[in-house]
Amino acid sequence: MTIENFKAFVKTRKALDTDEIHRFMDEKSDEARRVTFELNGSYHTPSEVRRLLSALMGYKVPDTLRVFPPFYSDFGKNITIGENVFINACCHFQDHGGITIGDGCQIGHNVVFATLNHGLSPETRKHTYPAPIILGKNVWIGSNATILQGVTIGDNAVIAAGAVVTKDVPENTVVGGVPAKFIKTI
Repeated sequence: MTIENFKAFVKTRKALDTDEIHRFMDEKSDEARRVTFELNGSYHTPSEVRRLLSALMGYKVPDTLRVFPPFYSDFGKNITIGENVFINACCHFQDHGGITIGDGCQIGHNVVFATLNHGLSPETRKHTYPAPIILGKNVWIGSNATILQGVTIGDNAVIAAGAVVTKDVPENTVVGGVPAKFIKTI
């Protein structure tokens, strides 16, 4: 399996339930851990951080990207980051299903992006189902927020600290709480 084949398959949102897919995911997870352990193991200059993130993500990340490690990803190859993005320390990117971060986004401490979910019934619970997370431009996500699979967050939206986002967020909107609910329009 290639990364292109895997990305095409996860777009179908079908269960990741074959031996071939599991082997591929395990291989890429091993690669991601090697890079993130190096990234998180000692101090690196901002350009060194971007070099390591480029190795993790499989493309040259923008020179305007700023990340404060530690940074965690369990796959690494399904993350797309725009220009002028800031990611604060201790963020977790479970990116099997795809994570897209638009230009100008700001991600607070300890934010979790979870693009996989399990089947609900005991018979399907061992299977994971992917769905992408998409952030528009200039999105601000507060510390300790969790963004769940399949969520799209519109341009200029704000996610309050500690929120759990289970549904799409319209542009120019502030949401917060568990689960996240509308607070106000910007």
